[in-house]
Amino acid sequence: MLVNVEDGTLTKLRGNPDHPVTRGFLCGKVAQYLEREYSPQRLLYPRKRTGKKGEGRFERIGWDEALDTIAKKLGALADEFGPESILPYSYAGTMGLLNGSGMDRRFFHRLGASRLDRTICSSTGGAGLTATLGFRYGTEPEQFSRAKFIIAWGANIHGTNVHLWPFIVEAKRNGAKLIAIDPVRTRTAALADRHLRVNPGSDLALALGLMHVIIGEKLHDGDFLEKFTNGFDALAKRARAYDPERVAALTGIAKEDIVQLARDYATVRPAVIRANYGLQRSERGGAAVRAIAALPALTGSWKEVGGGLQLSTSQAFQFNRKALEMPELGPKARTVNMSELASALTTLDEPPVKAIVVYNSNPAAIAPDQNRVLKGFRREDLFTVVLEQFQTDTADYADILLPSTTFLEHTDIYLAYGHYHLQLARPAITAPGEAKSNVDVFRELAGRMGLEDQCFKDSEDDMIRALLNSGHPFLQGITLERLDRERSVRLNVPTPFLPFAEGDFGTASGKCELDVPDYVPPVESRFGDVALRTRFPLELVSSKNDDSMNSTFGNRDSVDKQTSVLHIATEDAEPRGIRTGDLVRAFNERGSLVLTAEVDGVVGRGVVRAPAVRWAKRSQDGRSVNALTSERLADMGGGPTFYSCLIEVEKCGD
Repeated sequence: MLVNVEDGTLTKLRGNPDHPVTRGFLCGKVAQYLEREYSPQRLLYPRKRTGKKGEGRFERIGWDEALDTIAKKLGALADEFGPESILPYSYAGTMGLLNGSGMDRRFFHRLGASRLDRTICSSTGGAGLTATLGFRYGTEPEQFSRAKFIIAWGANIHGTNVHLWPFIVEAKRNGAKLIAIDPVRTRTAALADRHLRVNPGSDLALALGLMHVIIGEKLHDGDFLEKFTNGFDALAKRARAYDPERVAALTGIAKEDIVQLARDYATVRPAVIRANYGLQRSERGGAAVRAIAALPALTGSWKEVGGGLQLSTSQAFQFNRKALEMPELGPKARTVNMSELASALTTLDEPPVKAIVVYNSNPAAIAPDQNRVLKGFRREDLFTVVLEQFQTDTADYADILLPSTTFLEHTDIYLAYGHYHLQLARPAITAPGEAKSNVDVFRELAGRMGLEDQCFKDSEDDMIRALLNSGHPFLQGITLERLDRERSVRLNVPTPFLPFAEGDFGTASGKCELDVPDYVPPVESRFGDVALRTRFPLELVSSKNDDSMNSTFGNRDSVDKQTSVLHIATEDAEPRGIRTGDLVRAFNERGSLVLTAEVDGVVGRGVVRAPAVRWAKRSQDGRSVNALTSERLADMGGGPTFYSCLIEVEKCGD
């Protein structure tokens, strides 16, 4: 990103034309970031609560009072209930490592607080990918232009991975075909050569069906399988049970389309899959990722430039995380799964959660089982601290509310979300008002609580140097000084990067593990619990809204409008008397909310979609779509099952 600054004020943001991936343009979200940076709604000063929890009434206080209050309260609670009664809650509100997992981790580790298992987004997919490949590596985006057959599997590339899109356009100009596999007609699906509308949560069955055809018609790469994989015979036996007729019934995709997809994927070369995290947000999400990650090994497409698969590239950034986070500072403590926040705040005991410190996240909007989450946040005995840029749903429940800097106002280092370039960012402008970075806040809190360890005196540059000092060849020669000169640096990986062309998988065996389990439909699905689907016959997909990042831009009117709708098929709308523009109530046994119906062909029969995530405080009933989602966890990695969710919909009364 390039920024223009005039007299200390940002005047323009744009992509860096010299960057090989972003190539001079920004996504629609960040292109409007100056509106956020200079919004009159921006939090600028510390505040303390004056009204009831959730009312959002505060008065301004100074930093000394705010930090002294927090330090005194956390110390008292640690003394009375034990330090595990304190829970940090954070995720990816910043992708910067220093402000996302740096001084904060040191602080909570030293305090002995409960540790947070950060599962809310990608842990299930990461576990599935690692189980099969051993590494979270993938095909670099630049290679997609060389592909001849591209599958976007649960990946809305044009909406949420926009910098990959020009490479796909280039590939299509050169004759490539793009296939979208998705329950929702996304922007990507609308632009694809073919959209295969898969039933939610049935991706594992589809992958096994493709394997049935590929192996049965001898389209697999026997040489690659023999040299570089384990478990092919068992996989072939399992796949035999997933004939096209059976898979068509499970997935909703015609058997002819399943056969054609399998043949094209195996024979049109190079073929590449861009999978994304939507497909792992179901009960069988980990197994689905395992199966999809096995497909390039089955066909040998890892050998080809423009072949393979991308879900994540994150593990290529082989940082010294231990030196940054310093888990050894404190005693071993219990771990709380962030996807089970509702239970943590309402039922967890020995000790109960008595304080929660929220930063880089908005759990009152984004955590599942929202009604129970809010019940927990309303507890008068729960001391709540929120570090934020705006007064979000969660901020309304804070006892102390602290103003945070944006990425344009502090130093940080960033790994890439889908490519292999590392970036350093220095402040472009001075933070407005009295906003402080997370690094500064937790450093100052440590001092006020008498934590005198040298690590709390580390500067941002000290922390970056420690992070880069891993000894891994991918980071060899990448220093802070070089990052200061170049800002964006490619990791030491070959060009082109073919991570598994000669095997070299990161599993214990060094081979791709093909241990793919059988498909079992999610409990909350059309083939799940009979009693449940009789009461709640519609499968809800609350996939990401194209123009917001989870709840980050929920203050924008345009985003609120986009996240206030429910897409429903004509076949489901007509018997319920629902038309476009009607207010409808979506409900299940966990809760309900009111949305505006859109009968528009975005979803097929039996499926509804509510784009996520709306600020609940902006809705007429104070709820977001997560009033409907459950705490049930996926099969791997402890991740949530946002898209395994059954509901009913009715038209609101006149």
